[in-house]
Amino acid sequence: MFENVSSLVDEYSALEQQMADPSLHNDHNKAKRVGRRYAELGPVVSTYREWLTAGEDLETALEFAEEDPSMAEEADALERTREDLTAKLEELLAPRDPNDARDVILEVKAGAGGDESALFAADLVRMYEAYATKNGWSTEIITETESDLGGYKDLAMSIRTRGNVGPAEGVWAHLKYEGGVHRVQRVPVTESQGRIHTSAVGVLVVPEADEADEDEFLAEQLHPNNLRIDVYRSSGPGGQSVNTTDSAVRVTHLPTGLVVSCQNEKSQLQNKEQAMRILRSRLLDAVHAEQEAEASATRRSQVRTVDRSERIRTYNFPENRIADHRTGYKANNLDQVLNGELDPVVKSLMDADREAMLAAAGSNE
Repeated sequence: MFENVSSLVDEYSALEQQMADPSLHNDHNKAKRVGRRYAELGPVVSTYREWLTAGEDLETALEFAEEDPSMAEEADALERTREDLTAKLEELLAPRDPNDARDVILEVKAGAGGDESALFAADLVRMYEAYATKNGWSTEIITETESDLGGYKDLAMSIRTRGNVGPAEGVWAHLKYEGGVHRVQRVPVTESQGRIHTSAVGVLVVPEADEADEDEFLAEQLHPNNLRIDVYRSSGPGGQSVNTTDSAVRVTHLPTGLVVSCQNEKSQLQNKEQAMRILRSRLLDAVHAEQEAEASATRRSQVRTVDRSERIRTYNFPENRIADHRTGYKANNLDQVLNGELDPVVKSLMDADREAMLAAAGSNE
C-alpha cells in the first residue's frame, strides 16, 4: 500500500536539500517554486512517515502480545491509529486542484440594483476581509471605485497566506467557490416605503500569478506588442494627486480583449504594476480553465462551481437566511456569515467538489 509515495519522499528530500542551499535564494522565482512544492508535499511525507512508524510499532506489539496482555491492548490502539493514518493519507493523495495552495485576487463588481448593489458589494468585501483575518491571511486592496453612498462600484483585492502552506490551507482552496453572482434581498437604505428589493453583485476569484509563473506562454502573452496601455486622470476621492495628474492606467490585452484599470496609487508606474498583477492572474486562470475544460468535463457536469456567470448564493436579510444554490446549503445565520463565519458554507462546497473529483477519477480508471 502507498508504494508510489516513496517517489514523493525522494522528491521532498531533494527539495529539502535545495532549500538548505543559500544560493537558491539568489533566484527569487525559483525559491518560490521550490518553497511552494515543499509545502505541498510536507503533509503527505509527514503522514506517510507516521503511517510507517505505526505499522512497525504494530508488528512489534503483536509479536509480544501473546506473552504480555498489555501489549495486546497497545496493539489494538496502534491498529486504530494506523487505520486513522491510512484514511488521512488517502485523503491527502486524492485528486485535487493543483492551485489549492495559491493566494488569490478577488474582484467584486456591483451589478443590478444601483446604489444598493454597490452597498452590498461593500458588505461582501468586509465579509471576505473578516474571513481572511479569521484564517490568519493578509488582505490588500489593489484598486477600488467607490459609489456616492460609500459602497463599491468595483474593487480588486489580494488575499494571501503568510508564507508557504500546504494545499489544504491555501486561500484558493477555500475561496475558489466564491466566483459568481451573489444575490441580496433586503430593504435598501434609499427605500422610503419599506419594500424589499433584490440586487446582485458579481464576484470573480482567480489564483494569483507571480513572476515565477511567467513561463513561455505567459511571457508571450504579456509581450508589449500584445498590450495597449492608456493613462487617464483618476476619479473619485483620494489624495492630492487624484484628479490633478494622469496617473490612472488602463491595460488592454489585445489578443483576448481583457481590460484592467487601476487608479489607487499615486504614480503611473505603480498603477501599471498593479494592473499587470491582475492581468497576469486572469491570463493564468484562463489557461487553467481551458485545461480543465479539456480534462474535466465529467466533473464539471457534477459540480456547478466552474460557471462563474450563474447565480450561486442568496442573502435574505428579512429572514437572516443564506442559501447556496449549488449544494443546497441553507442556514439562518446571515449576520454571522457577513461577520466572516463562512466555514460551514465553504465546507459544504469543498465536500461536494471532493466527491465529484473522486467520482470523476473513478470513472476514468
